[in-house]
Amino acid sequence: MPASATTIPGLTVVDHPLIRVKLTRLRDERTPSPSFRQTLAEIAMMLAFEATRDLSTLPVEVNTPLAAAPGVKLEQSVIVVPILRAGLGMVDGFLRVLPQAAVGHIGMFRNETTLLPESYYFKQPAHLAAAEVIVVDPMLATGHSASEAVSQLRQHGARRVRFVCVIGCPEGVAHLRAAHPEVRIFAGAIDGRLNEKGYIVPGLGDAGDRCFGTFG
Repeated sequence: MPASATTIPGLTVVDHPLIRVKLTRLRDERTPSPSFRQTLAEIAMMLAFEATRDLSTLPVEVNTPLAAAPGVKLEQSVIVVPILRAGLGMVDGFLRVLPQAAVGHIGMFRNETTLLPESYYFKQPAHLAAAEVIVVDPMLATGHSASEAVSQLRQHGARRVRFVCVIGCPEGVAHLRAAHPEVRIFAGAIDGRLNEKGYIVPGLGDAGDRCFGTFG
């Protein structure tokens, strides 16, 4: 990753050896869709632990088979919001860690001429304003889809939003930070650059196509 990636305010790169191993499997063009989906979910689960590290809790007491014991519960509910369609590949990993979380959906596709997102679907739980909202998308490339997703969530009342991706790049991070400096970004890796088609290099190709086997 670029040497400066870990010094960007608001960006946390989750540099873990198991994430690096699994990310290598995702990058490999020989990895078939079933393995790609499984590995993407595994990385998402690991990223979920870091992305939720600072969630606030409230004290509770439970009874073990032997005695009362102090514990905690989350203070706010959590909503996981995948950007369709590639973001769907990260939802199962997050729900393994946060089975009580609700799931919202934002549908966008990239106009291949302008490289800008075009929105086609938006559906969120009613408690959006009271929840911790985690937007998930495997790639933070140009940053336009991520920024637009956050803007839509804000317009519908979301107050606390964070963004989680598997791979980002400096351009995407900069764009999202400029548009929404309050949104914290969590990534498994930061790659070097975008190519002329707006894909991250070296990246892993089209995450949606590779996840769901929709090539050609």
